[in-house]
Amino acid sequence: MNTLRAFNQYTDSLKEDGYLMPVLFIGHGSPMNGIEHNIYSQTWGDMAKKIPTPNSVLVISAHWLSKGTGITAMNFPRTIHDFGGFPKALYEVQYPAPGNPQLAEEAAHLIKNTDVVLDHDWGLDHGAWTVVRHMYPDANIPVLQLSIDYDKDTSYHYDLATQLHALRKKGVLIIGSGNMVHNLRMISWQQMDEVNYGYDWALQMNDTFKEYIGNGNHEALIHYNRLGREATLAIPTPDHYLPLIYALALQSKKDEVQFFNDYAVGGSLTMTSVLLSGRH
Repeated sequence: MNTLRAFNQYTDSLKEDGYLMPVLFIGHGSPMNGIEHNIYSQTWGDMAKKIPTPNSVLVISAHWLSKGTGITAMNFPRTIHDFGGFPKALYEVQYPAPGNPQLAEEAAHLIKNTDVVLDHDWGLDHGAWTVVRHMYPDANIPVLQLSIDYDKDTSYHYDLATQLHALRKKGVLIIGSGNMVHNLRMISWQQMDEVNYGYDWALQMNDTFKEYIGNGNHEALIHYNRLGREATLAIPTPDHYLPLIYALALQSKKDEVQFFNDYAVGGSLTMTSVLLSGRH
């Protein structure tokens, strides 16, 4: 059976039982999480066993920022080692998951407020493969990435993401990969190994974000710059926060919200992650 026919049969079965594929926001943290077996990576692997096996995975990573919007459309995306100063073993990792050009085209057609470029150059950056390799270690599920147009505001990204909702009915697992609180300039390297060490403002904002996520107050999360000095410290630049906005924009009214990996790291970073799951 060819890939496209199998994809169509799979999505037809999902339509029949009214199922929506879950959506994840993953706090991905250090690239070292890609090769370490720790509390974060173990939970990613456990999560993959908890949710239905997807037809494909679409990742919105904090590390693919672009002018305009692109989606990977090659048959076999390369593994990108977009970091420096780490052990050799991390650079040797290859995650040879296939792509899904048909899905890339479909996703591009769903987005109406911009022309999405079918990209054949990017691949899978560490915001994608460090997480997904723990979830699907056999690399047998197609993985795509959607870029973040860094010239656009948070509302634009929220509106764009809502247009991808139909993919949840087609067995596509959409993952936003970033960090809710991410201020590397203020990190305490001496306390990186201290479990759940967070500055007061980081813990406060993490709790505020969780409260708004839990009660569905997306408007407050879109306009995070109105939440005071703590929000400015938590989100000095929006790159790691925007993947959360993509995930929330895909939330259904009947989705349950669950938090996991709810820990602070190094004072100024949180690994807090979100599972949205339910039926339509």
